[in-house]
Amino acid sequence: MKQEKSCGALVFRKNSGETEVLIIRQVQGHWCFPKGHVEKKETEHETALREIKEETGLSVTIIDGFRETLSYSPKAGVWKEVVYFIAGNPKGKVKVQEEELSEIHWVSAGKARSLITYSNDASMFEKALSYLNDHPEALA
Repeated sequence: MKQEKSCGALVFRKNSGETEVLIIRQVQGHWCFPKGHVEKKETEHETALREIKEETGLSVTIIDGFRETLSYSPKAGVWKEVVYFIAGNPKGKVKVQEEELSEIHWVSAGKARSLITYSNDASMFEKALSYLNDHPEALA
């Protein structure tokens, strides 16, 4: 079985005192969070930061203390591991990577819950929210 590994992050920001998350829509139509395949000898953090920059145009900071993994089979003969972090402090202007994405939006937690396509991504989102609730200083 072929093994794949991707890394990404749930990117959060404070906007007028409210917490917002960056959500992307893949060209295939599903809503999720920025992520992509590990290249060469990249670390997990390097992969996540590169993919966020490539897909969204934003530079972010990985927040220490959150590292969660999803594993699933996206197609026959492939087993995929996705490592997610939490990121904040977004800088730059949002720019859609048109080859892979159709939309990018900053949304509230409630709106994100209504958009996220896959249950494993929804579960990851809830874990990230729980972490931020327990560590409010993370986005300070």
